[in-house]
Amino acid sequence: MNQTADTSATQHADHNDSRTVITLNHPALRTMGRIDDADPTRPVWVYPYTQTAFRFTGTSLTATVVNHWTYGDTQLGVIIDGVQTKVRIPSGATDPDHAPTYGPVTVTLADNLPDIEHEAIVFKRQDGQHYLDMLGFGLDPGAQVMPPLDPAPTRRIEVFGDSVSCGERNEASLYVGKADPDVDLSGYSNAWYSYDAIVARNLGAALHDTSQGGASLIDGIGWFCGPNYVGQESIWDRIEYNPALGETKPWDFSRYTPHVVVVAIGQNDAHPNDFMANDYDGFEAAHWRTRYVDFLRSIHAQYPHATIVCITTLLMHDPAWDRAIDEAVRSFNATIDEPPTAPFGTTPFANAGTADATDTYARTDASVVSHDNAAAHDVNGNDSAVSRGRGPVAHHFMFARNGAATPGHPRIAEHEEMARELTAFIESLGDDIWKD
Repeated sequence: MNQTADTSATQHADHNDSRTVITLNHPALRTMGRIDDADPTRPVWVYPYTQTAFRFTGTSLTATVVNHWTYGDTQLGVIIDGVQTKVRIPSGATDPDHAPTYGPVTVTLADNLPDIEHEAIVFKRQDGQHYLDMLGFGLDPGAQVMPPLDPAPTRRIEVFGDSVSCGERNEASLYVGKADPDVDLSGYSNAWYSYDAIVARNLGAALHDTSQGGASLIDGIGWFCGPNYVGQESIWDRIEYNPALGETKPWDFSRYTPHVVVVAIGQNDAHPNDFMANDYDGFEAAHWRTRYVDFLRSIHAQYPHATIVCITTLLMHDPAWDRAIDEAVRSFNATIDEPPTAPFGTTPFANAGTADATDTYARTDASVVSHDNAAAHDVNGNDSAVSRGRGPVAHHFMFARNGAATPGHPRIAEHEEMARELTAFIESLGDDIWKD
């Protein structure tokens, strides 16, 4: 039997057209993603794969949004009764003379449906190239909204990544294994078919896709928000982070605690200078490796029970970056209880020091242990954190065609390939990783 949630505060008739309006804080709606809901009736969707799921009756569904835009052809994803479509949202791509903020605007997500019960998932296809104020959904007059039938997932994953983890340009299916054509393909970006979203669905897990196209590990390099490039250093602990769209806002990590964290960074960091390939033992490369360890320590400080999986992807890059990640992972596992050398992002760590990056990396690298050896000891013969009964916290995983499959963004077929391999790897870690 279907039960309709209490709608006294969040479901009402729009007297202009008699449509039923559902605000985003309606108790029947199940949301997922790192969302700015300081105003719960007007939440801000920032990150890709942010979504809400529900059932509804009637023949149509609309969404009213405000689009805060910086670049690209913005599209909203919707799945009705298992069939996925996308809807263009007015932006500078469609109206270049307009202001950067578009709306409120109401877009039709579905119409001419049979007058029966439907299931819907509405999701953000793209990254922080735009933010969406979600003002509400519109239904037929007298239509009802109900919770999803499937129970909410109890497993939780978070990904800190770049454009590949966002699913950027992955719908350009004729360009599998090829470079991106020199046109705007932002409308072909679909987080639903990113490898990480597929992995989460394979494993029955919720996902926070804390990823941004062009992002590097540290600020000052990469591709996002140039020439003052922004990396995960200024993204990972914030709800809103795009300086072109206003002030940044900190994230409350207590709101979501993942069992598995995927760190998928290191493919944009070769711009503008591929220092890891050109001078592996130089200061820039050593500093980057130190900051990667700092990032892992910062993640571990927020999520002390999470398993961390560090990857790059099929996108072509110099193997020196995978070597660097492997060394950083082993260093982290060997010195897991140490604080970051300096805070990573805006999150304070009271014990963070200010040691020179090169000296710090030399110190941690001297006591490296294998990340696959749970019984390892450090070079002084003392039990490392890895060997104190918990096994390695972080793993470095490489795909079969890692860094060698495509000069352009991976397409859906390549995301599916990565998802199969990463799903199998996470499953191989056993069921205990999902325990709270």
